[in-house]
Amino acid sequence: MSEKSAFAALGLSSTVIDAINRKGFEEPTEIQTLTIPAFLQGNENIIAQAQTGTGKTAAFGLPLIDMINGNSKHTEAIILVPTRELANQVAEEINGLRGKKNIGVVPIYGGQSIEEQFRRLRRNAHIVVGTPGRVIDHLERKTLSLDKTNYLILDEADEMLNMGFIEDVEKIMAQTRPDRRILLFSATMPERIRELAVTYMGEYRLLQVKKQQLTTSLTEQIYFEVKAADKFEALCRIIDIEIDFYGLVFCRTKIDVDELVNHLIDRGYDAEALHGDITQFQRERTLDKFRKRRINVLVATDVAARGIDISNLTHVINFALPQGPQSYIHRIGRTGRAGNAGTAITFITPSEYKRLMFIQRETKATIKRARVPAVRDIIRAKKNRISEDLSAIIGEGIGSDYADLSVQLLERHDAADTVAALLKYCFEDEFSPDNYSEIAEPGGRKSSPDMTGKSRLIVALGKRDKLTPKRLVDLMVKEAGIAPHAVRDIEILDAFSFVTVPFDAAEKVCRTLRGNGKKPLASRVKKPRRT
Repeated sequence: MSEKSAFAALGLSSTVIDAINRKGFEEPTEIQTLTIPAFLQGNENIIAQAQTGTGKTAAFGLPLIDMINGNSKHTEAIILVPTRELANQVAEEINGLRGKKNIGVVPIYGGQSIEEQFRRLRRNAHIVVGTPGRVIDHLERKTLSLDKTNYLILDEADEMLNMGFIEDVEKIMAQTRPDRRILLFSATMPERIRELAVTYMGEYRLLQVKKQQLTTSLTEQIYFEVKAADKFEALCRIIDIEIDFYGLVFCRTKIDVDELVNHLIDRGYDAEALHGDITQFQRERTLDKFRKRRINVLVATDVAARGIDISNLTHVINFALPQGPQSYIHRIGRTGRAGNAGTAITFITPSEYKRLMFIQRETKATIKRARVPAVRDIIRAKKNRISEDLSAIIGEGIGSDYADLSVQLLERHDAADTVAALLKYCFEDEFSPDNYSEIAEPGGRKSSPDMTGKSRLIVALGKRDKLTPKRLVDLMVKEAGIAPHAVRDIEILDAFSFVTVPFDAAEKVCRTLRGNGKKPLASRVKKPRRT
């Protein structure tokens, strides 16, 4: 089935189909096939249960684009997400799918100027994508109104529950009109989410994607732990040490893709980009060049790479850690096709280690830690390849043009010196260690989730004190002025808790909380430890 007829069969308009074609989607995912017609054709509330990385954003984003009136002066849809990163990602993807339709999509989250968000909300904010805390801020300030909102979408509801946001979600749901439609997306269905559905959704339709066995058997899976600034250097070393590198490199955003491709080209590699801003003609031309190996490095976003079929890849490289287990499998499954082995390499920073281990558990994969190739090993590999290539040329016969010059040189110089001079003449740049920058060791695993620029604080309150992640984040934000997204890796235990904050803010946290005797955590935060 062609990409146009596959999506058109779901009931989407020609405007949306044109945008899908430009994005390069080739066929809908299972959750899209289930959700899109149910959302477009019915009036019921929907719960869609599907794993991360299955195309949920397009499942609700595509029909939303069709159903929203671009001439409206109020917010027609509110999408709640657990993190600022997901808010940006969802807003960016919907913007990329709206094509020529004139609708405004505004992401709102903590850590960003609320005044700037207010200005954007006043300008045709048909779809608002936000974290629960910041949405409540705007509702209380009267800078956002949901009394005319037709659609409420909860994305990753179970994650919002885990992060302690469920009460905020209920508060927001209570401020929407009674006849609005609710779409709830969740990978799991804990009891608290079911209670939420019963209270606020009434009758609903349940759509479920069967949980697939996440595995890929023919792919060697390894990871390198490096600082973010060293990822590019590590990628270059991997490409250079391989005999015949032919790989797909995944980045998180189209801006990241363009920047990486430009750096690779500057370094002398044959690389091209694939993302949502690439025209269909450019996309087809790039894929044709890649299949014919006129380029050997293709850098892409997940969305742009969806549905492409390329065989015999030697490597898939996660330059950015994928969003979840399903996305990880979709990426690395492009190696090991047609019975051929391949290698999947994932770059992580120290703070991403826990997320990688979660992916490993969910996929039941073995992802081995490895060291970035050393410069001396890369140069040795290059020399070995050149030696093999020269031996092959000698075996095939060289021809009289070169033989005559060779005789002249050997009459005047020692044979070993002559060969060495030719190698230097042709490959001096290739053998120079100066081509490579140093890569710093990020440090050991046990000291903390982030080895540079972070502090791990111990808070002498825990579950028995009714401390929640949200309560701890709120305290950090209100009393110490830390942006919510900067408060990481919260662990609430029975008698005490851990939290990671930027090192330069840690002293202020301790000083502020100790100095305010009225606050419940005053004098209960221990001195920061640099990690």
